Amino acid sequence: MAPPTAIVTGASSGIGLALTKYLLERNWNVVMADINPPTESLPGTKFIKCDVSSWDDQASLFQQAYQWNNRLDFCALNAGIDDRDDIFSSISHDANKPPKKPSMKTLEIDLIGPYYGIKLAAHYMSLDSAAAGKAKPGGKIVATASAAGIYPIPQCPQYGTAKHGLVGLVRSLSPRASMLNVRINAVCPALVKSGLAPPGLLDSFTEEQFTPMSTILRVFDELAEFDSIGNDDWVEKGKSGETVEGNLDRLIYHQPPPRPDTSSYSDEEGLKAWDRAYIERNKKFVEAP
Repeated sequence: MAPPTAIVTGASSGIGLALTKYLLERNWNVVMADINPPTESLPGTKFIKCDVSSWDDQASLFQQAYQWNNRLDFCALNAGIDDRDDIFSSISHDANKPPKKPSMKTLEIDLIGPYYGIKLAAHYMSLDSAAAGKAKPGGKIVATASAAGIYPIPQCPQYGTAKHGLVGLVRSLSPRASMLNVRINAVCPALVKSGLAPPGLLDSFTEEQFTPMSTILRVFDELAEFDSIGNDDWVEKGKSGETVEGNLDRLIYHQPPPRPDTSSYSDEEGLKAWDRAYIERNKKFVEAP
């Protein structure tokens, strides 16, 4: 029987590389997805070059990952970049110099990419993989959001928008995903040493201001319970829809704000009406066999 299999995007450096090594220590097989290959050879891994903003790239990634061991158990949607455009610094104050079309690569990688990944992961995790030693269909997904998905970050508005959107996506998808034994959560790192920041920025902070990588790995482990993968009910139990900030040595769970009691659509019957309307409407999105 094959060991459990994970996909980690953005796996060649930073959080993705640390998570890959963490999984390998626990006898997982890991598909490392990144634009650039890792600088070290890691037994138990398979590198696949992938631009997560491309549906075709990700579709190929997931197909190859599943075919590697005929199972997919966990997916870390971790790849990300910071801003590639600025609105207010580009104001020319000249009527003859209107702004150029902005680069939206940050949103494509940091928000659309995880949406692609969740759609693909849900498919491959839900396949019957009993012959490969997986007791039940299902799996766990952790998306790397950011503390910038909880608090405003004026310096990187596209990044903040994408990460806020990712938190909303996880919270919105988790109830129906859980019914299919697919559990989706978000990790929100504070300031972590990585290659994401512009050159020189990290030099402005003291060592005490950085969140250690060990804290972020604790969040992943708490959300995915890697050491419990051998339990038959691993896909059926565990956290779902959680947003967990890793800040210094703390794991902080952030809950969505409650709806007001006077909301016209949030009572039980109103929510059932939403479910009926969208379940019926969304049937047309099912692909023909």
